[in-house]
Amino acid sequence: MDKLKQLETFVAVASRGSLTAAARQENVAPAIIGRRIDALEARLGVKLMVRTTRRITLTHEGSAFLEDCQRLLTDLSNAEASVSAGGVKASGHVRITAPAGFGRRHVAPLVPRFRELHPEVTLSLNLSDRVVDVAGEGYDCAVRVGDLPDSSLVSVRLADNRRLCVAAPGYVQRHGRPATPADLVRFDCLTLSSDASQTRGWAFSVPAGTAGEREIIHLRPGGPLDCSDGQVLHEWCLSGQGIAWRSTWEVEADLRAGRLVTVLDDFAAPPNGIYALFPQRRHLALRVRLWIDFLKHEYGRADYWAGR
Repeated sequence: MDKLKQLETFVAVASRGSLTAAARQENVAPAIIGRRIDALEARLGVKLMVRTTRRITLTHEGSAFLEDCQRLLTDLSNAEASVSAGGVKASGHVRITAPAGFGRRHVAPLVPRFRELHPEVTLSLNLSDRVVDVAGEGYDCAVRVGDLPDSSLVSVRLADNRRLCVAAPGYVQRHGRPATPADLVRFDCLTLSSDASQTRGWAFSVPAGTAGEREIIHLRPGGPLDCSDGQVLHEWCLSGQGIAWRSTWEVEADLRAGRLVTVLDDFAAPPNGIYALFPQRRHLALRVRLWIDFLKHEYGRADYWAGR
């Protein structure tokens, strides 16, 4: 007997409360439904339902198994719909939040393209550098950059992100290059002000011990300029005001064009990530899953970051 049909029948009986109702839906005899449930319980070696002439009650194992079956059947339906030209179209509304700078450059420009693919989906995009309470404020998905705190949210890694020390070529010509992170005290460092979210400072990978091991340290370099807005720091850096610690998503195009150069490359910290986060739900809406898959596909393209 088909295992998938057994699962579908189990979910139908549990949802409708009787063999007769489930049989009526399929236009088959109740005895056929009963045999499928019997076969499923025999295969699993556990009792899923207590059946009487008046009603059906799920056992403890049955209740737990029902949730898993519903999730599996929903995932299967979503997978088929997403690849089938004649499948169910995604529709409804998606509420998204992302950091302001990253969102302006790497989320907002993708929204129109996503809607071209899924015209029946509408989206709201909130750009904010505060840490939004995704579940509490009713968002379907949050895009986050960097290390994630412990959370009840589910995360999907969309891409790698690195932070590098960068400066304009003119600044390096005038002031030279720091040889180690400790040398930054002698340079003009462009830093986020204390009320911004970058609380631990600049991260570097430095030697630890004698066996080639390395450890991550955090420094808080000072300088003549600081700002709470990362885009302003970026522009100051481009104009030759000093060294900044910026993400590759922000400076990749400038590095390729020669408008910025990296320093302290041998001490760059390992990459962190760019993530999509969403509340733990048994049934993730197709429109949300398609949005997350779309972001992962776009960020995974070999040419995506080169021109931005």
